[in-house]
Amino acid sequence: MTLRFRHVALIGKYQQNAARAQTGGLGATPDSMLDGIGQFLKAQGCEVSALKGDESVPPGHYAELSLDDIGQRCDLGLVVGGDGTMLGIGRQLAAYGVPLIGINRGRLGFITDIALDHYQSTLVPMLQGEYEEERRTLMLGQVIRDDQKVFEALAMNDVVVNRGATSGMVELRVSVGRHFVANQRADGLIIATATGSTAYALSAGGPLLHPAVSGWVLVPIAPHTLSNRPIVLPDDEEVSIELVAGRDASANFDMQSLATLAHGDRIVVRRSHMNVRFLHPKGWSYFDTLRKKLHWNEGGS
Repeated sequence: MTLRFRHVALIGKYQQNAARAQTGGLGATPDSMLDGIGQFLKAQGCEVSALKGDESVPPGHYAELSLDDIGQRCDLGLVVGGDGTMLGIGRQLAAYGVPLIGINRGRLGFITDIALDHYQSTLVPMLQGEYEEERRTLMLGQVIRDDQKVFEALAMNDVVVNRGATSGMVELRVSVGRHFVANQRADGLIIATATGSTAYALSAGGPLLHPAVSGWVLVPIAPHTLSNRPIVLPDDEEVSIELVAGRDASANFDMQSLATLAHGDRIVVRRSHMNVRFLHPKGWSYFDTLRKKLHWNEGGS
């Protein structure tokens, strides 16, 4: 059969390696498993490139491309790692519409869903065009101070407003669209997409949201008033969170970008016009993923 994807970007734990370089740490050791995947792709007839700066990919084996070059020249991104790796590269490649396949080397793997042990048999039909495609929405979050935007970031999972590590609760004024919702005192507040509903929001007691639902979940973290419960919101409404009181508060975007907050700051979250394209094996089901990752049906008769 004819290849559907001829030029593949092979991406490992790029963000982790970049962080080591910025902090003066040792560089990553080239990953023989990643090289094995790259050689497998070449044997299928694919041209394989690596993301410039990704030290997990053996140097000299593959052409190195910038993120912009990958977006413009590659047909597919193959991400090998955990969900954090996929979150980082998904946000960066969303503007280019490059589809992504994830091979899981992390723990849970809700969005890097191909098992490492079976990647060869799984990838062969996918490279030939046999796959399921889905699109996941992104949030655009901004920090507004004195009517000026001081910070902006995309998030695929969530935007989280947190209290300081050594301080008490924060007080947050929450509005949805033009409507005031409540002043909440809590350790923080999570706004999560359907993708992020299986992440921090789930740990804080939020509901699971199917990716086909055009909505967000708003989940308080350890609220002072126990009647402050998670709520599902339409994702075409803007959510505004104002920091009324609390010291050393911050806003996290996918736990990968951080903004320090001052009293009166507003965190404004709206749906981005961009989304992330995920490819899954034929027959893939979101419910299969939940059943496997959350260990449903275990212990039954």
